[in-house]
Amino acid sequence: MRIHILAFGIAKDILNQQKLVVELDSHRTVGDLRKNLLETHVGFSKLSSLRFAVNEEYVEDAFALNEGDEVIIIPPVSGG
Repeated sequence: MRIHILAFGIAKDILNQQKLVVELDSHRTVGDLRKNLLETHVGFSKLSSLRFAVNEEYVEDAFALNEGDEVIIIPPVSGG
């Protein structure tokens, strides 16, 4: 199944692009996508945290993905 990724901040820098399409086997979760991204883009392993939203809703790793979902990668945010 195809999952559309939208990345911001440091996540965009790690991917070298803001938009990406990832092909996953059927019946996958956000946790599976996280594992895939950590294996294919080692820069993600250096981040202290990484959140995901699917179709504009924050989700946990157990959330089941569906064909055509848009996954937004939300990197750690620092401020002052």
